[in-house]
Amino acid sequence: MDCTVNGSEGSASHVSAKELLLIFAFWTFIATLSSVNRLLDPRGFGFRLGSPAAPIEMEYVEAWLWAAITPLVFSLSYRFGSERSAWTTRIPLLFAAGVVMAIAVDLILDLVRLQIVPRPFPFSPLRAIARFRFVNQLLVYLAVLAAGFARNYYIGYQRRLQEAAQLRAQLADARLDALRMQLNPHFLFNTLHAISALVDRDPAGVRRMIARLSELLRHTIESRGSDEVPLRDELDFLRRYIEIMEVRFQGRLRVGTAIDPEALDALVPNLILQPIVENALEHGASRAAEGRVDITARREGDDLLLSVKDNGPGLEQGNVKGVGLRNTGARLEQLYGDAASLSVESADGGGVLAKIVLPFHTAHDLKTYGV
Repeated sequence: MDCTVNGSEGSASHVSAKELLLIFAFWTFIATLSSVNRLLDPRGFGFRLGSPAAPIEMEYVEAWLWAAITPLVFSLSYRFGSERSAWTTRIPLLFAAGVVMAIAVDLILDLVRLQIVPRPFPFSPLRAIARFRFVNQLLVYLAVLAAGFARNYYIGYQRRLQEAAQLRAQLADARLDALRMQLNPHFLFNTLHAISALVDRDPAGVRRMIARLSELLRHTIESRGSDEVPLRDELDFLRRYIEIMEVRFQGRLRVGTAIDPEALDALVPNLILQPIVENALEHGASRAAEGRVDITARREGDDLLLSVKDNGPGLEQGNVKGVGLRNTGARLEQLYGDAASLSVESADGGGVLAKIVLPFHTAHDLKTYGV
């Protein structure tokens, strides 16, 4: 059956072209099995007066007749199976419809049988009905009806799975938006505070800081809908942020970078490095006579390793991650689950080392796999 679910109420009532083909193939297969069984039956054929092929022809006529009726039965199963009315009302209606269809099929087969194998006695519908010869066809109808109910349940189950997946995706997007909304004001307030502290001492530097800040804000607005960006774009954003901080530190800040060229095309979460660097500046480099921050990025197998190291006093006893680090950890978990990690530890020789490990992938990889 066609597993495509469009979420509309009428998806289960519509029998797709693929389903029609499968229905025809199924009934043809059943007719073929019955025909083979007749050919292998040592008792011979049922029609003594006609051609040996006559019973086989009737098998296919009956099967294809039910193939034509099956979509109608599926429609009935949907119409009466999806209503909220009591089963005591629906069961008699479905049974009555089945009796009518079974009688119609039985009478049609009698007429076709007379054309294939002429008989001396006339066609008598009332006698056929009185003998309840349609009961076999009624059993077939009930089997098809059961298949229709199973089909309805399957399509409904697929729809619920799709809706649940859409809700999970919407929840993930909402959470990421919330994390970004939390990060942007935090970054903005800290930057404005740094600007306000230099208004009297370095007006020219403040003007440069404001210009860079406007570029950063424009970047955050333009990339708001992007969960991931190439590392080269992230580093470009980070460079503008560092220019603001260099003005703030008044010549007491040195930033070194060691970026593997292969890593520049790797996709990373948007604004993933800025809060890490900000944390290194606020709690590490600002406490040294001359602040130092080293940023590295390299590929290690299937992972991308990003690290930010400062030359501050190191981790303090009972140190708790700030908003930026908590936010970064939550975004990594939301985007990659257990495949990504964030760790903060004391660095060899002093200072703090923050490491981010995430799956290495590029925009080309996503296009290749159709994402």
